Amino acid sequence: MRRPAAAVLCAALLAGCAGAAGEQPGIADGRAQDPAHVVSDPRHLPPVVDRVPTRDPVVFLTYDDGAERDPRFVGLVRERRLPVSMFLTDSVVGPGYGHFARLRAVGASIQNHTLDHPALRGLPYAGQRAEICGQQHKLRSRFGITPRLLRPPHGTYDTTTLRAAADCGITAVVLWRASLNADGELTYTRGEPGLRAGDIVSIPSGETGSLTLTERTERLLRVIGERGLRVGRLEDHLERTPGRRAGGN
Repeated sequence: MRRPAAAVLCAALLAGCAGAAGEQPGIADGRAQDPAHVVSDPRHLPPVVDRVPTRDPVVFLTYDDGAERDPRFVGLVRERRLPVSMFLTDSVVGPGYGHFARLRAVGASIQNHTLDHPALRGLPYAGQRAEICGQQHKLRSRFGITPRLLRPPHGTYDTTTLRAAADCGITAVVLWRASLNADGELTYTRGEPGLRAGDIVSIPSGETGSLTLTERTERLLRVIGERGLRVGRLEDHLERTPGRRAGGN
């Protein structure tokens, strides 16, 4: 049976909407798309970003999961007025939401990292939507906010992720170009080593190492300062930047 021309066009648009993002983090080839759920206009899917094109001398600090709740970190964020973004997973945070309420009170933003931290790529639409929308509901009930940013666990996603994220109110899917390891060293997913304006930095939590979260962040702030950069608020820059896919310069 021949498929209607409109359906063929829609499928083609969906397959190409996310662009290339490399292997890690990255996008699958679209095999996980759920044909029962059709997006009428793929242009409305959220952009995927690992850096922000900006002339401002800023980088963006993003913290994942919520496993590490160093009480000194709240003081650091308050004293340095750091506009950090906390991507929280409900099953990881557990009873620790009070810590993140204190962080939010001193200037941190709270964003979505799913309910249970699964690798979303390859999951059916219903499962991805449950993970993303479920955490939206959790964070709304805890903080009275509706996050606009999603970090997919492990940095893996597919077109179905973008469709589910859009349906849950997400306006951008946030990856990273630089990552800070447990010993305070930076690694890069692409491009030349070294921080540059617009880079999004991922700081995982709960990793075992010789440094606390506060110590790792202090070391990173020294590197940022040596590069003539400062910490910017990711949400503000994304709101005034046209949508771009990961890998854009």
